[in-house]
Amino acid sequence: MSQTTDATKPIETPKKGKSRGTLRLFIDNLLRDKLALSGMIIIIIFILIAIFGDSLAPFDVEEMHRDAEGEIKKAQPPSSEHWFGTTNYGRDVYSQVIQGTRTAIIVGGLAAILVTVVGSTIGIVSGYFGGWVDSLLMRIVDIFYAIPFVPFVIVLVALLKPSLWNVILAVSLLSWRTVARIVRSQVLSVSQRPFIKAARVAGAGPGRIMALYILPNVVPIALLEMAFMVNYAITAEASIAFLGFGDPDVTSWGQIIHYAFINGYSREAWWWIAPPGIAIILLLVAIFFVARALEEVVNPRLRKR
Repeated sequence: MSQTTDATKPIETPKKGKSRGTLRLFIDNLLRDKLALSGMIIIIIFILIAIFGDSLAPFDVEEMHRDAEGEIKKAQPPSSEHWFGTTNYGRDVYSQVIQGTRTAIIVGGLAAILVTVVGSTIGIVSGYFGGWVDSLLMRIVDIFYAIPFVPFVIVLVALLKPSLWNVILAVSLLSWRTVARIVRSQVLSVSQRPFIKAARVAGAGPGRIMALYILPNVVPIALLEMAFMVNYAITAEASIAFLGFGDPDVTSWGQIIHYAFINGYSREAWWWIAPPGIAIILLLVAIFFVARALEEVVNPRLRKR
């Protein structure tokens, strides 16, 4: 009985200390790196806008505004009433950009979570068991790598109706492959460490070892990949909406730019295109800076530099 206790004791203690140390190191990097701290502040602002968008948007996104003579305010430049100008139907661009923030946050967050969970699970199982299980799962990953994203989305939209959830589904189905490979490579290293061998000697089953001992060691790199997946999902949703395959009932940044182009205002109404474009760039850059601070936690060589 004492041998079992001695064998399991060094397994649990480093795991808890490592989790606290990883979080503390990330916070220290965040506070030290001004760009990363600025990125975190920008992300928080975007999240708050997404949550309170209904209260922040001054107008309904479908409302057609008219002047004193009853004429539609067709593609008017920014003014005190319409900060980002209006569309060709007199709709307020500022309100549309505010509502589009919610779409970007939802797609980016949900898709990244699904991709990370699926990819990490497959990567852990593949790396831990090895053998034919590893070969089978990696060949499935190779097949998914061969599927082009845009044609896949077009086929998916043709089979299903255009919706925000189908966009999330399309992004998730083709993005988990990268996470699976990166997590698998980490698991191949972790599974050979002494505390994993001690867990096997103590009688721990594969499920317990993967959940309690391997997973905490791959969480930092999985979170790093999730940060990059948020960027990819937001870009993918904007691209899909810009091509006209997004949800027509949901306002998004890509959809705003799409309507500007198909109505022939891409050169005339700069205020129609610039705000959603700047919002996309600003959010993606902010996430990148925060991910860079997280990358220093995952890669010790970056901390030494």
